[in-house]
Amino acid sequence: MQITITRPDDWHLHLRDGAAMAAVLPHSARQFARAIVMPNLRPPVTTVAVAGAYRARILAALPQGVSFAPLMTLYLTDSTPPEEIRRAAASGFVHAVKLYPAGATTNSDSGVSDIGRCAAVLAVMEECGLPLLVHGEVTDPAIDVFDREKVFIERILQPLLLRHPRIRLVFEHITTSDAADFVRDCGDNVAATITAHHLLYNRNAIFAGGIRPHHYCLPVLKREQHRQALLGAATSGNPKFFLGTDSAPHSQASKEAACGCAGCYTAAAALELYAEAFESMAALDRLEAFASFHGADFHRLPRNAGKITLRQEEWLLPTAFAYADGEALVPLRAGERLRWRLLD
Repeated sequence: MQITITRPDDWHLHLRDGAAMAAVLPHSARQFARAIVMPNLRPPVTTVAVAGAYRARILAALPQGVSFAPLMTLYLTDSTPPEEIRRAAASGFVHAVKLYPAGATTNSDSGVSDIGRCAAVLAVMEECGLPLLVHGEVTDPAIDVFDREKVFIERILQPLLLRHPRIRLVFEHITTSDAADFVRDCGDNVAATITAHHLLYNRNAIFAGGIRPHHYCLPVLKREQHRQALLGAATSGNPKFFLGTDSAPHSQASKEAACGCAGCYTAAAALELYAEAFESMAALDRLEAFASFHGADFHRLPRNAGKITLRQEEWLLPTAFAYADGEALVPLRAGERLRWRLLD
């Protein structure tokens, strides 16, 4: 059995920079025509000029003959000037602004400490139609880690949308039924991305036979009831939900550490993992819309013209890939057999 679909896009991707980027970029470029590239470098991508330079480095690192379009984003801070948003909207290559609550995830220490300080910027985004991409978790240490997405909806998202009802907003890598319901109930200006790992795993996977660091991500995996809700949303055909891998490379040493980094590296087999999730719901006929149409439509970009083919064929995912500085990069499902294979 095999399926052929319109070439998809990845609406949430971490590419890193330098040698790390050169190591992982071919995996994404092989599968996706375009990707929204996250701005949480060190230092972060906070201006159009910095985003343009980063984009040039990505294009220069592409393997010869490979077509792949990086869609750049700006990293929102408490002091981002509204004029920078206007420059981004006019640039032609900056496609969104990313909101990281300060301290919520990897390289988010420069993020927003108080959303109220961003009112002028959000008003300009609403005016220009530039999407806001949201990492939706509160950082209050008094809030249980498994409740931080739900509380973020109540404390941040609902008031934000009351103040800026026309802002175009993507609730990224949603992990709960609460988030799926919230997005479904909002207007057409609100959408969500869903990762393959949140469709395939619940929080038990982090502790199967011991601590499993390569299943640790933020937002963290949730209960089975939430995974089922995400599967229902992804396979529903609702155009508010679309593919965003949140593939996040970290070296093996930084993952398998006393204080390991958060992030699942899925870019090496992203479409194969999504196909497995959709197959589990007998919804392979809806994979194309989720992967190739909904995100492009929301971001007001043309759908891709090319095609890719996935075949139901078992193959062994490598245990690791070469990464920067001679280190190893361990993918999710390392050394395991996958049910689907992307054909070259």
